[in-house]
Amino acid sequence: MDGPRTRGPSLPFPRILLQPVLHRIVHRIARENPDMFGRLGPWRSSQFLIDPVNLPFALLLRPDPDNLLLRAVSRRNPPPHVARIAGRFLDLLELVDAETDGDALFFSRDLEVTGNTEAVVCLRNALDDVEGSIAESVAEMFGPPGRAALAVLRRAGERRKAQRG
Repeated sequence: MDGPRTRGPSLPFPRILLQPVLHRIVHRIARENPDMFGRLGPWRSSQFLIDPVNLPFALLLRPDPDNLLLRAVSRRNPPPHVARIAGRFLDLLELVDAETDGDALFFSRDLEVTGNTEAVVCLRNALDDVEGSIAESVAEMFGPPGRAALAVLRRAGERRKAQRG
């Protein structure tokens, strides 16, 4: 099976280099979509571990508009979190943009959710309130290179879907 149990490269990765980019991304998404935070309910200040299993790090997300956080962390020793959402990077990207059915990913074992599922449902509902594509918004932040990178990722996702059948 090549589902969410796949692990990324084991080489050391300087996560600190990602921090300014991740900070910029989460603040832009929050600024463009301030209404999404109302759907988080009591989980607004909780921390979620987003684990793209084919990358060398996980992401810690705290979707609190007063104390936003998106940070690359070690998957081997993650900070406390209310829930973990794990899957391949492309599947997670499509899930964020509601291009993929989360239930289908979960039942096909391409997505693994552990911890508080109510918190995950609230996070999913908040993402559903986002107008447009988060991936496109992030790509736009980086101009032509960002748009080109997103196009490459989307083509790779389409190839993977075609291979699945």
